[in-house]
Amino acid sequence: MVTFFFAGLVLYLVLRVLLTSLYIIRPDQRGVRTTFGRADRLENKTLDRSEETPLSGNEGDRYQYPRVQVIRPGGPYFKWPWQAIHKISVATQAVDLVWDPTKHQSTIEAVTKDNLTTGVNGQIRFRVCENNLYAYLFGVESPLEHVMGFFIAVLRERIANFSDPNRPVPSTEDQGADLRNESGSDLTEGISINDLRKNLPTLNQYMEQQCASTRGRYGVELDAALITTIDPPSEVDHALSAINSTRNQVAADISTARADAEQQITMSVRAVEIARNNAQAEVAPLLELANTLTVIKTEGGPGSLATYLRNMRIPLLARAKRIVQTSATR
Repeated sequence: MVTFFFAGLVLYLVLRVLLTSLYIIRPDQRGVRTTFGRADRLENKTLDRSEETPLSGNEGDRYQYPRVQVIRPGGPYFKWPWQAIHKISVATQAVDLVWDPTKHQSTIEAVTKDNLTTGVNGQIRFRVCENNLYAYLFGVESPLEHVMGFFIAVLRERIANFSDPNRPVPSTEDQGADLRNESGSDLTEGISINDLRKNLPTLNQYMEQQCASTRGRYGVELDAALITTIDPPSEVDHALSAINSTRNQVAADISTARADAEQQITMSVRAVEIARNNAQAEVAPLLELANTLTVIKTEGGPGSLATYLRNMRIPLLARAKRIVQTSATR
């Protein structure tokens, strides 16, 4: 009886070991094997921070993780009972900015350089960095939570110091003439929330560049930052709408005044040109007659000039109704 008991126990243990020792890795997964809790590592290899982890300063020394042996998709594979397999999905995932396992929130609050509290919403796309699985599995307890905290901290710092990169900085002598020189579109600038809304692609690009170090810190690679909404509280939004409406009205009035002034200037220039052309038309026959008389006197002498004047009087005398002749008295 005891023999059957031990035989059954051995058979159970063998089946148990065989069933739990075989595993597979799906195409969207990677595996890391640990033996007595220690990950299988590649000998004398650490992560190259210049290529994989763009860290600066002492961060490269703080986040110097070893490379581990990565189990590729396939199977079935075998492992011993004292070994464990950690399966990680390397597919691209998306998470809302408001995600936080410790609390529920509908928006991320940030303070602008105008000391206005605004709400930020959007998503980030990320995937696990296959070349730094050690940091993801064993570096921190909750890598995604750390990544979100790091992203939100960088985002708030950027919003607090954001200025429109396309807006020129006026010099000291030009500051007094800003109102005269600004166009309609420029008058709606200068408010940080408006600048942020107009430059969301620039803000997203900045966040992707600044968060590239998450690959070395936490083993999570940021694929894209998708900040889509920047909304202040309702009372602030109403005030901003009123400010924008006022500035748009001022811009429209300035544009109208400029158009009227340019029209008046154009009309004045045309009037001067017309008067100049009329004067030239009246003077031209006199100048031509003077040139003709000069040529006649030069070529024929004084007698020819007197003859020309006599011949010019004959048609006039024929049309005259009365002729008055005067004699000079001595």
